[in-house]
Amino acid sequence: MTADLELTSAADLDAATVRRISEGLQVRLSPALASVVQAQCDTARAVLSGDAAVYGVNTGMGALSSRRLTEAEQRAHQRNLLLGRATGGPPWLAEADVRAIIAVRLRTFLSGDAAVSASLCHRLTEFLAARIVPAVPEDGAGCAGEIIQLAHCFSPLAGLGGIRRPGGKPGDDAGQSVTPAAAVLAEHGLAAYELGPKEGIALLAGVPGATALSILASGEADTVSAMLTAAAGLSVAAIGAPADPYTAACARGDDVLGDVLSSLRAIIEPARQPRMLQAPVSFRVAGAVLAQVRRATAALRDAADRAMTGVTDSPAFLDGRFVGTAGFHGIDLAAQCDQLTAAITHAAEVATAQLHRLLDPAVTGLPAQLAVNPGPQAGLVAVHKRAAGELHAMRRLALPTTIGLIETSGGQEDVQSFAWEAAVNLRVALRRCRAVAACEALAAFQALSLAGPPWPPGCGALLDRLGALVKPIAADRQFGRDIEVLRSGSWTR
Repeated sequence: MTADLELTSAADLDAATVRRISEGLQVRLSPALASVVQAQCDTARAVLSGDAAVYGVNTGMGALSSRRLTEAEQRAHQRNLLLGRATGGPPWLAEADVRAIIAVRLRTFLSGDAAVSASLCHRLTEFLAARIVPAVPEDGAGCAGEIIQLAHCFSPLAGLGGIRRPGGKPGDDAGQSVTPAAAVLAEHGLAAYELGPKEGIALLAGVPGATALSILASGEADTVSAMLTAAAGLSVAAIGAPADPYTAACARGDDVLGDVLSSLRAIIEPARQPRMLQAPVSFRVAGAVLAQVRRATAALRDAADRAMTGVTDSPAFLDGRFVGTAGFHGIDLAAQCDQLTAAITHAAEVATAQLHRLLDPAVTGLPAQLAVNPGPQAGLVAVHKRAAGELHAMRRLALPTTIGLIETSGGQEDVQSFAWEAAVNLRVALRRCRAVAACEALAAFQALSLAGPPWPPGCGALLDRLGALVKPIAADRQFGRDIEVLRSGSWTR
């Protein structure tokens, strides 16, 4: 197998590498790293040969953990763990998401905590190389951890479950059909992997899904933040707001805010003569709101790094013995996803308010609703309504996911963090926020076009990029097409 990157240590598989793997990067283990992984596995299996009870290996799971398994039962148990817990269904995750989850799972295995074999790690890299994409449900986690999603993700290793592939009948989820894993493995010349001791429970442990989705979401948050910042700067320029709230002195003691205000000044300076003594609040607070988005994004990145390097396996093989842990709880990731979702939602509220002000002649001095001919033409009023609809949906996503535990497994599992759901909510919120930013950018583009030059250089450069994507607005048209084009975010760079 050829690969783009050889991993020589677990640290080589960091968040940046996970993102590259999600985009198609192939990796392989160096012989030295494979030897280290196998040595840890051999040591752990020697411990397993003793009489001590090890949860999920020689015992049942959850409320059945008091049941000791015979040697014959243990041999079938690891495979059964993947089989009986795959209770999800469509919609399925996209290929990039699944590849990221496999990459994070590989990273946690390379730490040695899971005590899995080098051959299992090699099989994960083979799945990545062959672009085999297990059908992993996006919704319905409901676990203390992610066992439902992970059972779907990793059961195909053993020839179980389904694989997504292009094609399918009209109406199939996302244009993808699901093929039995055994058939796909055969196509690639791969036999079903025979799980060794503890390898089934190891594949189900921890929070690799929430970790992977958080890594991808933090990158998406950077793009959305840039879109919101650019749209806000254009709007500030369009209404002729005073530049005072964006001066460097206003960011004393806050480097993040200082960077945001610098970005805004790069768009609006040199400013025209202000049209007003004080702009509406939504314009004045733009810097502080966008700074909070950046802070929350950084906090999520830190949480994902902790999840990548910390102990998330349970039981984990630590200091020569198996130790039950709580690394599967994922509260750190869940809380930071919730925080970023709230920050993005608040930023979308501010952007939607700014957009509404752009339609008001009393604020801008421009024609009502930014129509060239108000009355016969409606202008961009429905563009604001689109933003309002996206924002309304985002507000529901901003409810904290970590509140509302549900007892399962006969009471053995009585708490969940719902980190998976928090990460999925964040991703949906970011997608909707892209639309809000696109709506504001379109309105600001029209407002500045109606106001006419001269524009500040940074503002003019943004208008040039927007003008390369959307046509001048001389009359009403189906603005949904313009919004979809601007959702790409390419105009911010």
